Amino acid sequence: MDPISAVTHPDPYPYYAELVAQRPIHRDETLELWVAAGAEAVTAVLTSERCRVRPPGEPVPRALLGSPAGEIFGHLVRMNDGVTHTRLKPGVAARVASIDPGRIAEQGARWAQQLASELDPVGKPDQLAEFAFRLPVYVVASLLGVAPTALAETASRVRDFARCLAPGATPAELERGGAAAGHLGALFAGLLRRDGVDAVVANTVGYLSQAYEATAGLIGNTLLALARQPGVRDRVRTEPQLLPWVVREVARHDSPVQNTRRFLAEGGVVAGQAMKPGDTVLVVLAAANLDPAANPHPDQFDPLRRVPRSFTFGLGAHACPGEVIATTIARTGVESLLAAGVDPERLAGRVTYRPSANMRIPLFGKPA
Repeated sequence: MDPISAVTHPDPYPYYAELVAQRPIHRDETLELWVAAGAEAVTAVLTSERCRVRPPGEPVPRALLGSPAGEIFGHLVRMNDGVTHTRLKPGVAARVASIDPGRIAEQGARWAQQLASELDPVGKPDQLAEFAFRLPVYVVASLLGVAPTALAETASRVRDFARCLAPGATPAELERGGAAAGHLGALFAGLLRRDGVDAVVANTVGYLSQAYEATAGLIGNTLLALARQPGVRDRVRTEPQLLPWVVREVARHDSPVQNTRRFLAEGGVVAGQAMKPGDTVLVVLAAANLDPAANPHPDQFDPLRRVPRSFTFGLGAHACPGEVIATTIARTGVESLLAAGVDPERLAGRVTYRPSANMRIPLFGKPA
C-alpha cells in the first residue's frame, strides 16, 4: 500500500497515522516523489516559495495543449503561480467571498429537493453519487446566472471537463472534455458579456469544476459518517442544527480531497529535506488532518471539536476559497436526503470508491 492506493482503500487512516508518526516527510523511491504527511511538513510544503502548483516546464498538461480545455486550464489562478496568480487571485477569491451564504443554502435546498425527487435515491441508492455530483453544479451554476433549463446539460459538461483534467485521462475523455470546455466557455462568455474565453470566463468555469468532485465526496462521506457513528446519527435526528458541525468534522476526519501535489521550481531545503529542482511532493492532506500535533485525539469523530485544524481545503497562496460554498451545499444536500427518507445505516455495507489518485468519493450500491 502507498499513499496513492490509500485514497480509495476502505480504511486508509491507520496507514496515514503510521506515516504521520514514523515518516512525516520522506522520499518514496517507488513512486519517485517526496511524501509529506505530518502537519508540520504539509504546512512547510504548502507555504514554501520553492514549491509550485504546476511543474515549471509544464504549466498546462501536455494532453490538454491546443484544446479548449487547455485554454481554460491555462487561466485558472489555482493552477498558476507568479505574476498571473498574484494579479488575479484576489479578484477570484473576492467573488467567491461575496456570495451570500444564505443564497447558497437557499439554492442548495431548492435543487437538492428537486434532485432527490428526480433521482429517487431512497429506492435507488446507486443514484446517490449522481445526486452528489449534480448538486454542486446546479447550485453554483444557478448563483452564476445559468438558467434552470440549462442546469442538467451544464452538469454533464462539467463532468466531462473534470474527467479530462485527471491524470491518465483516455483519448475519448480528452476529446469529450475539450468539447465540454468549449461549450462551458461559450456559455459563460455570453453570460458575462466577454469576448471569448479570458481569465474571468475561465475562472468562472473553474468555480464549477473545482466544486464538482470535492463537494460530491463531502456529501457521500457525510452519509457514511452518519452510518458509522450511531451516536452522532441519533443526535442529528433530534438536533438537526448539529449537521453543519458534522459536515465540518467529516471534511477533517474523512477528507474528500486526500492529497495534492507541489513541484520544486528550485532546489533547497523544504520541510527539513534537501530537494532538487523538478522534484515532486505528494502532500497528503488527509494524513495531516490526523496529526495529533494539529488535532488532539485525531481519530475520534467529534463534531463539537474545539478549534479543529483541517488541511482539506489547503493553505497558503493556493488555498481553496470555496470552503463555505462546499460545506453549505453538502449540508443542504444531506438534509434533503435525510428528509426524503435515505437511511445512512443501510448504506454502509455496500460502499466502493470511485477510482481516483486524490479524491475520496464513495459509490453506494443497493442495500443488502
